[in-house]
Amino acid sequence: MTPQKPEHGLEPYLKQFSRLEAASGGPAWLAPLRKAGLASFADQGFPTLRDEDWRFTNVAPIASLPFQPAAEAAVNGAETRVLDQAAFARLPGHRLVFVNGFFSAKLSAVRALPAGTHIESLAATLAGQPALAEGRLGQYAQTAGNAFAALNQAFFSDGAFIFIPPGVTVAEPIHVIYISSAKHAGETIQPRNLIIAGANSRATVIESYLSAGRAAYFTNAVTELAAADRAAVEHIKLQDEAAEAFHVATIAGDFGRASHVHVHSFALGARLSRNNIRARLAGEGLECILNGLYLTRDEQLADHHMIVEHARPHCASHEYFNGILDDKSKGVFHGRIYVHPAAQKTDAKQTNKNLLLSEDATVDTKPQLEIYADDVKCTHGATVGQLNDEAIFYLRSRGLGLDGARRMLIHAFAGEIIARVRHEAARAELDKLVWDRLEAIRHLAA
Repeated sequence: MTPQKPEHGLEPYLKQFSRLEAASGGPAWLAPLRKAGLASFADQGFPTLRDEDWRFTNVAPIASLPFQPAAEAAVNGAETRVLDQAAFARLPGHRLVFVNGFFSAKLSAVRALPAGTHIESLAATLAGQPALAEGRLGQYAQTAGNAFAALNQAFFSDGAFIFIPPGVTVAEPIHVIYISSAKHAGETIQPRNLIIAGANSRATVIESYLSAGRAAYFTNAVTELAAADRAAVEHIKLQDEAAEAFHVATIAGDFGRASHVHVHSFALGARLSRNNIRARLAGEGLECILNGLYLTRDEQLADHHMIVEHARPHCASHEYFNGILDDKSKGVFHGRIYVHPAAQKTDAKQTNKNLLLSEDATVDTKPQLEIYADDVKCTHGATVGQLNDEAIFYLRSRGLGLDGARRMLIHAFAGEIIARVRHEAARAELDKLVWDRLEAIRHLAA
């Protein structure tokens, strides 16, 4: 099968890459990395519905956009208002803010840090201490089979660089915020985040994608996360972009022995969103939790595609993803647990539940196990349905009205996911945000 090339050919991408190459500096090893990304993207092209991993998600609207890297924008009142009203805005902690993919020192605030800890823009790291990122950047988010990661590798503008030395605990959350102020269709924002957690370190990272405009722009983000032996990392991603925007993200992680890594994805915005999550369990005795909630309405599409690779024995991975879909929206879930022959004593669980609030909402779900070891405990399952009439009747018999009963059940369904967020203050913020979105659903009493 021949991959589909970008609708307008490669010329716009090659032209923009030549401009980027001429203007950008950075360490000597960065240019070959970018060129390799462009070559991989040129070889693959955009995926089509004929590709098994994309057969439920049509990215032709993205491929047809007039590609134009978003330009650095002057920060004004619109971005400040978005920041002030954003979820997690009142949480204490460290904050890195990027506007159109470019670091904004004006909106950012990093407090005093333990010795050797870095929380800064990736561009600053590449300019000042590139050795910290060398051998790490581009190591975990593979471009083979992921055209969007390849495109990001070629064109990324900036992003967050977080380095936590061995034995260090960053007690307050690290909030990385991307605000789009794109004004034209096709403007493309390509953030790149690199998170390195040393052995026995601990941290919470929150990654938010927000919008100050309404254009049909495209966010193509990549986050690479390396957790060394016995590290404990919680990563929370909130996608709440504009209704006409497109959002594709790759989260790729490599986790060491006895580490504890929790990755949460909350997809609320964008016309089309896709989260590609790949976790490699590379050390014995570790625990990995992948947890997600998608709320869709109108004609939104939210897609989560993940691969959990068990490479070593005695590892546990649990995946829980719930979707609440209204109107003519669509949800997609494709999860694969891959167990290598050496990964004996694997304990893996994968669950996808979907709640349809409209007869026109649809879900395509495909949980999958691929097991090459013989001493494992692996389960998977998926459900698609509507609110339970008996549960509604029970609540109404206790004095609740129909509207209140339905809202309570839907909130409890979402709460299964929110409750797994370990950071208490972040969990409370997410609970409020989701409740407010559920309150906006028009026909719960129908």
